[in-house]
Amino acid sequence: MLGTLARRFVNLANLAFGGSCYLCRGAAHGVLCAECDADLPRLAGPLCPRCALASPAGQVCGRCLAQPPAYDATIAALAYEFPADVLVQALKFRGELALAPVLGALLAARLPRGARPDFVLPVPLSAARLRARGFNHALEIARTAAPGARLAPRLAERSRDTAPQFELPLAERAKNVRGAFRCAQALEGAEVALVDDVMTTGATLAELAATLKRAGAARVVNWVVARTAAPGHA
Repeated sequence: MLGTLARRFVNLANLAFGGSCYLCRGAAHGVLCAECDADLPRLAGPLCPRCALASPAGQVCGRCLAQPPAYDATIAALAYEFPADVLVQALKFRGELALAPVLGALLAARLPRGARPDFVLPVPLSAARLRARGFNHALEIARTAAPGARLAPRLAERSRDTAPQFELPLAERAKNVRGAFRCAQALEGAEVALVDDVMTTGATLAELAATLKRAGAARVVNWVVARTAAPGHA
């Protein structure tokens, strides 16, 4: 399966970028050349299994112990820094859809072998933002990240439009998304994986996870391409 997907990525890259690396514009057989791929800031070191921030010995961090988020675990592929941020922003804000399979494959490589949640839910956009953008970047990433899983983009929806989280101070983000999601389906005992591009404070993912748990979900995990560092840390 991965071999077939890889060949499709190569073909898509050649059509989109003419055989040149998206980042350095040098020769490449895919979207990225081998050197730029090697330069991607893949997350390493002990991480909190719940929020994916650095934590000694990979234990649940103090913040998650003191204020447990509604989600149960987080898996992230990259640190949100150069050049990963260039790829994420190009997909999200410039519509470079050929980058979605690349980011999805990077995320897929970090997922536990045999991970099979009951549902995979890309974080939904509001109807207004989806119309303006023309696509949901989280859905495009999820198509590659979890090709054998039950992709369920309509499992939940945004019940109201909200200001973009990146435009707000960190302290205001939880308030901004409070009550922003709705799930009409009964999820009794289900495990749901949420897919998104970047996790910063985790406010959006926590609010969506809380909504799903009120609908009966037993476990909610985050699958994100990139994780920002904790405030005050490199």
